[in-house]
Amino acid sequence: MNPVAAWELLWPDGAPLAEGNGDEDRPAIMPFLAESGAASGSPRGAIVVCPGGGYAVRAAHEGEPIARWLNGLGISAFVLRYRVAPYRYPAALLDVQRAIRTVRSRAAEWGVDPQRIGVLGFSAGGHLAAMAGTRFDDGDPGAADPADRASCRPDAMILCYPVITMRGPYRHEGSLRNLLGPEPDPDMAASLSGEAQVSAKTPPAFLWHTADDPVAVENSLMMAAALSRHGVPFDLHVYQQGRHGLGLAEHDEHVGTWTGLCAIWLKRNGWPASSPV
Repeated sequence: MNPVAAWELLWPDGAPLAEGNGDEDRPAIMPFLAESGAASGSPRGAIVVCPGGGYAVRAAHEGEPIARWLNGLGISAFVLRYRVAPYRYPAALLDVQRAIRTVRSRAAEWGVDPQRIGVLGFSAGGHLAAMAGTRFDDGDPGAADPADRASCRPDAMILCYPVITMRGPYRHEGSLRNLLGPEPDPDMAASLSGEAQVSAKTPPAFLWHTADDPVAVENSLMMAAALSRHGVPFDLHVYQQGRHGLGLAEHDEHVGTWTGLCAIWLKRNGWPASSPV
């Protein structure tokens, strides 16, 4: 359950909209392959992990530890290094879409089931994951690049205390500014509000939040309501209390139950996950 390699660049010849050649200009994924996938030849589900950080940074505790937890369920994980400020929309969206396409196009190499590729995000990474689940395409069958031929639609979304709306009064101002700048266009902000973009084609979702999170719980409530209106299956778990950014929440006996609940949800949705214990 170790990473099979260092970062894998999503665009080896340079990413679209790149403004330099440093690591922060080069979106990448780090694969953490479940042993029962590539080693045994039995394809496993895979999840692209989007750490949070308000579109300003990417929180380390919402990256590799999450990948290792997923590996413990028999699910491969790919931690995404997506572009953050000073990059603005649509750089991060292009990055997560490319990550999903890349995993799907290289599924055989990594022992992954191409029909079981999900996305998981925390906070602003949850907003990015929600964008991936509401703004996708089937790929370009005529593209020269194999990744570009693959669909970027995730097969499941796991949204952890997510930023969802970019409209008041429940929007997260820091994420909005970093994504769209200090004077965001209201129409653009509305178009990037996850709850307004849900359709019947949006994948099933698992959402959890705490009721007193400074990223307002209404973000998850609004997303769940939108999923319900469109007939998209979902689990929603709201905990009474807990600070923002808990990640695995291993030291909180109440909120920490989210990982076991999520593992059960994955099983019920056809993912070949192992026992959560």
